[in-house]
Amino acid sequence: MRVARGEQKDAALLHAAELLRRETGPLLEANRADVEEAARRATDRIGRDRLLLDRARIEQMAAGLEAIARLPDPVGRLVASSTRPNGLKVERVRVPLGVVGVIYENRPNVTSDAAGLCLKSGNVAFLRGSSSAARSNAALAGLLAEAALEAGLPRDAVLLVADGSRQSAEEFVKLEGTIDCLIPRGGPGLVAMVREQAKVPYVIDGAGNCHVYVHEAADEKMAEAIVLDAKVSRPGVCNAAESLLIDEAIAASFLPRVAASLANAGVELVGDERSRALWPSMAEATSQDFATEFLTLKMAVAVVDDLEGAIAHIAAYSSGHSEAIVTNDLRASERFVAAVDAAALLVNASTRFIDGGELGLGAEVGISTQKLHARGPMGLEELTCVKYVVHGEGQVRN
Repeated sequence: MRVARGEQKDAALLHAAELLRRETGPLLEANRADVEEAARRATDRIGRDRLLLDRARIEQMAAGLEAIARLPDPVGRLVASSTRPNGLKVERVRVPLGVVGVIYENRPNVTSDAAGLCLKSGNVAFLRGSSSAARSNAALAGLLAEAALEAGLPRDAVLLVADGSRQSAEEFVKLEGTIDCLIPRGGPGLVAMVREQAKVPYVIDGAGNCHVYVHEAADEKMAEAIVLDAKVSRPGVCNAAESLLIDEAIAASFLPRVAASLANAGVELVGDERSRALWPSMAEATSQDFATEFLTLKMAVAVVDDLEGAIAHIAAYSSGHSEAIVTNDLRASERFVAAVDAAALLVNASTRFIDGGELGLGAEVGISTQKLHARGPMGLEELTCVKYVVHGEGQVRN
């Protein structure tokens, strides 16, 4: 895979997209069995939504693979070059990580996204999905492996662990010498297991306790639309907003307006004392509520004194994923962007845009909330590292 030609990798991706469309029927049949099993296990609505495939989602996966194929190949790209006084030419070039292990829960689309990004970046995709999506993952991985083989790549460029047991998960994260980089995508339990037991380097796809802060200089109509999209469009994903912060200066006019819209959309609101004074039907929020990634139609609300109060609140409770400000004050937005410590900051836009496809990466293998190696949506470049290549003309070091 390290020396695969760019045209081979692109051909594999395009053929995989073609196979997804051609085999939509069998994919939906496999997924239907997984969803029915989840219903028998009394999996909640959000969990079933994450698991569900339909024609639109399969088309999104196919389109994502095609988008990855159109992106420049990162492998071999020159990062920096310089010439030393002794004539040595020093280069840094991008190379694949090697074997990328992805351990994930529920979402079958991760199978397609992770495999596509690994193929394009010259890595082996070593996948371990959950038992809840076993049939869907097996069907998707089989098509991706078939496409790789058809393009002249190793069939084992895409590998799926069939065993969905906890024991297999614990063994997977200990494959030192086999896995070069591990990326977990799942809930707190999975992440905790990786932190405690992994023996290979990992990049954490962290929790998304995301905030939308409505500044006193916000356009209230714009702010309402952004808050609704960030919370309601797909509440069970990591880029959904979990907390709403509103400047005291506009709280009396804006909070009842947005609270009514959120309530009409089925969102359960909990709030601090100042929020509840303006919307009495709201239950009292605890500190734990403000620290929680709900992943459902629930939102914590706080009224803050000003911009600095919002920054302080986010610093206390954020998971470092994505934070948004709504304002028409350029200086306030610049202060927010500079002061808030998160992988992604948004000005006058929904947190739902922090997604590899939406940001032009084709797809993502995860969204890192760490600060070493990769941060934010992990696309092709984040699945590579660099190596030094030094060209000389007989120089020796005496």
